[in-house]
Amino acid sequence: MNLKEKTYAPHLALLAVQLTFGSLPVIGKIVLKTIPSLAVVGFRVGITALALYLVQRYRGNMRLADKKDYLRFAVLSFFGVTFNQILFITGLSLTKASNTSLLAVTIPIFALSFSAILGIEKLRKMKIAGIVLAAIGVILLIDPRSASFSSETTVGDILIVINSFSYGIYVSISKDIITRNGAIKSIAWVFIFSSVICIPLGFYSLSGIDAAAVSPTIWLLILHVAIVSTLTPYLLNAWALARVNPSTVAVFIYLQPLIGFFMAIVFLDEKLDFKAVLAAVLIFAGVFLVTKKFAPKQNLI
Repeated sequence: MNLKEKTYAPHLALLAVQLTFGSLPVIGKIVLKTIPSLAVVGFRVGITALALYLVQRYRGNMRLADKKDYLRFAVLSFFGVTFNQILFITGLSLTKASNTSLLAVTIPIFALSFSAILGIEKLRKMKIAGIVLAAIGVILLIDPRSASFSSETTVGDILIVINSFSYGIYVSISKDIITRNGAIKSIAWVFIFSSVICIPLGFYSLSGIDAAAVSPTIWLLILHVAIVSTLTPYLLNAWALARVNPSTVAVFIYLQPLIGFFMAIVFLDEKLDFKAVLAAVLIFAGVFLVTKKFAPKQNLI
């Protein structure tokens, strides 16, 4: 691998993560009209766990060199998948998609904070400035006035924030173990441990509806949620995390609403205005500051 690939490949992978994960809030809302939230989580985790297991067995064995890593992956699965996805899907069912996008700005803040507290990553002025700039851009793009933080969505909003907190922990503590074991094997074990809890909960939740009456379109969308919006981004995220800092992985989340907005311009004929351009500049500037390599003497607080 040459120097450019080492420099840019993780960033391209993280961009792909946002492109694949970005469809989840909209498609998830469609599926949730028919399928209970815990059932969606069960399908999402179960299908992803099976796919990852088959891929890893094709590549080699599932054995971990360090037996303590099994427990570590069990803990990671709780924060990164089980707790995270139950909170996200349930929260999404109780709030608006715009609220969900706006509240996602807390993930990089949580991730950088935990990384600093645990000594994994140093707090640098440019990184903090970048995260703040990108957050302002997202808020400007989405416009908090379009979000409805009313009593009807309060529970959902709180669940999304706790979800962000949980995912921030996962991003900040998973780098070392993923680097040591490899992306595919690592994420396979994370989802296998999570499936032990999520699949039984999903089946129990699904028993309350007539599964035979669910349209083929909904089943295809569930498959999309599992493969395109879960398996792909989690794998790419893990691969990138082994090569860059947790704050870099987290800050790319800010591109999600920007991608969604420009897709709306292309496919829904929405108009590009000055506010959107300014928001894009702020988000890209923020991502640049977090991902750019600076001399330590210029950045340490």
